[in-house]
Amino acid sequence: MNKTLAHEQVFNSAFETGLRALCTLSAGWPHEFDVQQLLAFDHIIVHSSDMPGGPISLHPQVQQRNGELLVRRPLIQKGLALMEAKRLVSTRVSNAQILYVSTDLAPVFLDSLANPYLQKLIERADWAVSTFGELGPDAFFNVFNAAFDRWSTEFQISDVSLGRA
Repeated sequence: MNKTLAHEQVFNSAFETGLRALCTLSAGWPHEFDVQQLLAFDHIIVHSSDMPGGPISLHPQVQQRNGELLVRRPLIQKGLALMEAKRLVSTRVSNAQILYVSTDLAPVFLDSLANPYLQKLIERADWAVSTFGELGPDAFFNVFNAAFDRWSTEFQISDVSLGRA
C-alpha cells in the first residue's frame, strides 16, 4: 500500500468536513453562515434522522454522537480553510465573526464528483438548508439545541449547547 495513503485519514478528516461544509454553503447560496451554524448543519446532515421528518442518516447512530460536536469544530475550520484555498469558499468578517459563502466554482466542483455518498450528502445538505436555513440564527439554534437536549437525555450524556439560545 502507498505509504502516504496509509497515514492519511479521509473519514472525518478536514477534507470530508470541508466537503460537507461546501455542500451546505452551496445549498444555502447566496446566504452566509458562520462556523457555529456550519457545525450544527454538519451534525444535522450526518445524523439527519435525528431531526423531525429527516431522511435516513448518512452515518451510524452511535451513542456518543453528541461528543462529535466537541471535536468537529476544528476539523470544520480546517476544512473551510482548505476549501477557501481552492477558491470554493470565500469569507467575510462581519460584527466580529467570520461568515462563509460558496463561490461560483462550488457547484461546478460538486457536479464533477459522482460518488454515491456525495450525492446523498448533497441531498441531505439541500434538505437541511431548506428546512432550517431560513429560521434565522436564534430560531435555528433553538431547534438544534432542543434536539441536542433530547439526544443528551436519551443517551445520558452531559449537555453541551451551541449557544445563542
